[in-house]
Amino acid sequence: MRGAFSTNKTMGEAPEMFYVNGFAKVVPEVQPNHVNNVDDSSTWYEEIIDDDLKWSFKLNSVLHKAISEYQDIALLDTKRFGKALMLDGKMQSSEADEFIYHECLIHPSLLCHSNPKTVFIMGGGEGSAAREALKHKSMEKVVMCDIDKEVVDFCRKYLVANKEAFADKKLDLVINCAKAELEKRKEKFDIIVGDLADPLEDGPCYQLYTKSFYEKVVKPKLTENGIFVTQAGPAGIFSHKEVFTSIHNTIKQVFKYVVAYGTHVPSFADSWGWVMASDQPILIDAVEMDKRIEERIKGKLLYLDGAWFHSSTIMNKAVSKSLKNETHVYTEDNARFIPGHGIACRP
Repeated sequence: MRGAFSTNKTMGEAPEMFYVNGFAKVVPEVQPNHVNNVDDSSTWYEEIIDDDLKWSFKLNSVLHKAISEYQDIALLDTKRFGKALMLDGKMQSSEADEFIYHECLIHPSLLCHSNPKTVFIMGGGEGSAAREALKHKSMEKVVMCDIDKEVVDFCRKYLVANKEAFADKKLDLVINCAKAELEKRKEKFDIIVGDLADPLEDGPCYQLYTKSFYEKVVKPKLTENGIFVTQAGPAGIFSHKEVFTSIHNTIKQVFKYVVAYGTHVPSFADSWGWVMASDQPILIDAVEMDKRIEERIKGKLLYLDGAWFHSSTIMNKAVSKSLKNETHVYTEDNARFIPGHGIACRP
C-alpha cells in the first residue's frame, strides 16, 4: 500500500532500493566487471501497473507531492517523459507524449461534429484537454470542471504548455463535481468529454462511469447531434478486460451509435482506449477528416489524421471479440476497477 515504508533488496547484482510513497532511492553496489560511478545514485518513482507488475521512472526532481481531499497527487520531473502528473499513483499525463492522449481524446469527436461550438470537460485539471479543444476555430465556450482545486492550481503553476489555454477568455474553469455541475447547468453542449481519472476502488471517479450517469446526466445535456467521448482505460492485449470493454458496453446501453478506438501511449506502458458515442451517426471518412483538420484547427496536430483515426477503430482479434462479448454494465453497486486504490482506502 502506498504510504507505507518498506525495503526491498533482491539477490545478486540488483541495487538496494528504499521505497517511500512510491518513490525509490537507488543505492548502487560495486559490481565486478562493471564500471560503477559512485555518483550514479538516483531517485525513481515506482508505479504499480498490476498486482504482479511495476515499472519505474527515473527522476530529475519531485516538483510537488500532496494528498488532497480527493486523491494522492505527485508532479514529477522525469528524465524520460519530462514533467508528469500522477494521481493515486497512476500516470495521468507527461510532457513527452501527452499530445497522443489529448489529441485522441478531443479531436475525433469535434471533427466528427458538424459545427462544434461548446464543450464540457469533466476533469482535465492539467488543462491539456481544454488546450486542444480551444484549437478549433468554431469554439465559443469550453467549460473545464475539475473537482480538485489543488491539482488545477499546481498544473497552472508548473505546466507552461497550457498557460495560454488557462488564460483564454473562452475557457470557463469550474472547481466542482462534474455530475453536480452538469445537473445544475441549463445549457446543453455539442461535446461532453470524460477526461476523468481511471475507475479506482475508493477513488473519486468510478460513479461517473455508470449507466445511470450517462443516461440521466450526460445524455440530457447534449445537443440534438451532440457527441460524448470518454477515456476508457487500458486497452492492451492483457489489460482491455479490466475496464475498457465494460465502459464500452455500458455506453452502448445508452447511445445508439458507439465507436471504440485506441492507441499506444508510451508513458502509460500500454495501449489506451477511448469510447465516442451519439444518437446520430458519428463517423466521417478519412478524406473528410483531413479536410476538416486543415480548415478548422489552428496550428498542426502532431499525431492524429484521418487515416490513422480510422485504423485506430480496428481492434485486434482478441480485443474485438472481448468488446463484442462483454455483458457487464457499470452501476453504482456493480463496478469494475483497475488495479490500485484511491486514498479512501487508507486507515
